[in-house]
Amino acid sequence: MNTSIIAVGTELLFGQTVNTNAAYLSENLNHLGFNVMYHFVVGDNDGRLEHTLKRALTDTDLVIVTGGLGPTQDDMTKETVARVMDAPLYLNEECLAEVKRYFSIRNREMAPNNVQQAYIPENAVIFRNEAGTAPAFAVNKGDKWVICYPGPPRELKWIFEDSGKDFLRKFKEKQIYYRVIRTIGIGESDLETLLMPLIDNQTDPTIATYAKEGECTIRVASQRDTMEEAQAAVENMISRMNNLIGSYIYSYDDEELKSVVVHKLQRQGLTISSAESCTGGAFAASITDVPGASKVLSRGYITYDEEAKISMLGVDPTVIDQYTVVSSEVAIEMAKGARLEAGSDIAVSITGYAGPEADEGREAGNAYIGYAYDDTVGAVELFTKRNDRAWNRNYFRLMMLKVVNEILDEIK
Repeated sequence: MNTSIIAVGTELLFGQTVNTNAAYLSENLNHLGFNVMYHFVVGDNDGRLEHTLKRALTDTDLVIVTGGLGPTQDDMTKETVARVMDAPLYLNEECLAEVKRYFSIRNREMAPNNVQQAYIPENAVIFRNEAGTAPAFAVNKGDKWVICYPGPPRELKWIFEDSGKDFLRKFKEKQIYYRVIRTIGIGESDLETLLMPLIDNQTDPTIATYAKEGECTIRVASQRDTMEEAQAAVENMISRMNNLIGSYIYSYDDEELKSVVVHKLQRQGLTISSAESCTGGAFAASITDVPGASKVLSRGYITYDEEAKISMLGVDPTVIDQYTVVSSEVAIEMAKGARLEAGSDIAVSITGYAGPEADEGREAGNAYIGYAYDDTVGAVELFTKRNDRAWNRNYFRLMMLKVVNEILDEIK
């Protein structure tokens, strides 16, 4: 069923409030098998809302409207929907009793204008709202449906989980199944080029690539008569994709790289330590973001200046003098020192220039990741060709995770 989502509220247009409702609804609607075709945002203006609602109903069969169900004068969603759907408003006594009860159990006095929240379009299906005062409702005109939810995300989510999902299931025509694959070490354009044999002339399953900072995700989705058919189609497509881009994939289940790394360390019973310069502890912070990190992270060193590298990690000053502090040789020394001091199975390090300015004749975005495990040591050079300090530091962090992930795959 083709669907539109309309968010009502001038505060959304001003950027004062982020429209999280649209993301929540889209994700859930896709899981239920609905095709979300449009997102609209409209200010508190009945004329523009009516125009947008009519346009949405022309192109789609289901329109979900969020916001504008409050008791104030600028809340005009119900009136507009009632007019467009030819369903006059009436005072619903059960809704009024629920609004009164909401205030009563909180020992609050109900304002006279809260009564208008109990006015509902004729023949509408009503969804109770125990998280607030505005009930949600669904109203149809022929085969076109409009569902109205209150704008506060807590209320919308409560209603949707309580009764909204069950109501929508009766309209479900197909079963949809999808998986999100995460990749690192390849840009979106190169990724799409490698996948082009599968993307060209695709119908079902569909493949969509999305760029993130330093990585890319791929959504593989199928819509079939049964969930089993949809799942089989997606799994078959992923198998074909794996032959083309398997070396770049680190998760087949939309799991963040930091979680993938921590969970592998846990499963393999290994510990890790880190020595960071230009990232300032961002790698160690990523590891500790994941529950259970205390079992795998031995120590995290922040050795920002040369003296810290020498005194805390035992880096040989002559190596710094010979190769400079930003070099593969120093990165390896840092990793070896961190592993020795922490007694960890694996150690990873980084030294580099995050920017924005060049330093010692070296461009921003140049860094070296060192690693040490078993009898193996080595380093990886990074060169982003960017002078964006925040972007570089985040990219360096991701690349440290990538190096560790590859080591774990090698020694498992």
